[in-house]
Amino acid sequence: MTLAILLIFGLGTTELLLIALVVLLLFGGKKIPELMKGLGKGVKSFKDGMDGMEEELKKPAEKAPPTDQTEKKP
Repeated sequence: MTLAILLIFGLGTTELLLIALVVLLLFGGKKIPELMKGLGKGVKSFKDGMDGMEEELKKPAEKAPPTDQTEKKP
């Protein structure tokens, strides 16, 4: 799927290899796994947060604070 997205933007195999080589030169072979691990944790945290928001939205309004029915407006 990601390859299809990259091909939509006009990136071919040569461009992808060049980008990978530049990243390897900038960060080194030891740093790249650490960067990917951090990226994976960030994506997992984001997904967990999105799931939590969906659960909160699906809950009924039974935990909503009670409204004050005694005060009437003129």
